[in-house]
Amino acid sequence: MRAERVFAYGAAAGLLGDLLLGDPRRGHPVAAFGRAAGAVERVLWRDHRGWGALHTAVCAGGAVAVGAVAARAVRPSPAASVALTAAATWSVVGGTSLAREARAIGRALRAGDVEAARERLPHLCGRDPQALDADGIARAVVESVAENTSDAVVGALVWGAVGGVPGLLGFRAVNTLDAMVGHKSPRHRRYGWASARLDDVAGWPGARLTAVLAAAAGDSPRGAVRAWRADAAKHPSPNAGPVEASFAGALGVRLGGTLSYGGRVEHRPVLGAAAGRAVRVDDIDRAVRLSRRVSWLALGVCAGARLLAGTAARNGKRGRTS
Repeated sequence: MRAERVFAYGAAAGLLGDLLLGDPRRGHPVAAFGRAAGAVERVLWRDHRGWGALHTAVCAGGAVAVGAVAARAVRPSPAASVALTAAATWSVVGGTSLAREARAIGRALRAGDVEAARERLPHLCGRDPQALDADGIARAVVESVAENTSDAVVGALVWGAVGGVPGLLGFRAVNTLDAMVGHKSPRHRRYGWASARLDDVAGWPGARLTAVLAAAAGDSPRGAVRAWRADAAKHPSPNAGPVEASFAGALGVRLGGTLSYGGRVEHRPVLGAAAGRAVRVDDIDRAVRLSRRVSWLALGVCAGARLLAGTAARNGKRGRTS
């Protein structure tokens, strides 16, 4: 079986497994990677960019190497190759867990239990929940659903299409490292610089594909494109900007504004301000449904692109040998 078909079948099975089963409840590979990366940090940490870059290379490179060795070991068996791709996809995507947490917070808000919503919010994002009222929590959830659609699903599929199992594992490793050390705390301001920049590079194609698909699958394609063009560049993140702006326009809401992380208040630009309204609790379910549509469309786009690339490569090879 050709590599492009292995990816298409395996990625579809892995995404379906995530939909039906969610994340593994015990022994999650991403959690295991996080523990290993934490151990490497305890050995290597210095308040220096170079040591941080070494940490990134060891951890991300190790994940890619494990994926490459595993893929090579099962290559003689098409069935095993598909199974490995499915298992890798299932372990690195997180669409079902994202939807479950978002909807749980939405249920608490609809029941008027703001405290319960505040308690669950850290499962989804790093905002300071005590600083948020019900509307602020709803906005934080919609923003997190938008950003994590790219980080937890689409980006992984893009790199899986490019690099197979090593691409899937490498992308999740980079994204996890950014969450662990890529923030601007005093300890990680320099040490985490390489992880943060590599995550920006790795997330670039997935973020743009997410924004395009959100525009195509949302309630207002024209509004999504308008918000993306007008507001994305205002966001401090080069990848979250297009995704959140496109989701804001697609849903007809306003995202961004004042928020608090770890006691640090940030005043971010408002996205979707031209035609959007304030986020309501019901928009959480709308954002989750849009995220689902984007995820499955991304699978189709990535599998289709891999199949076309494989066909073009074989045709080019035959043309050179004829």
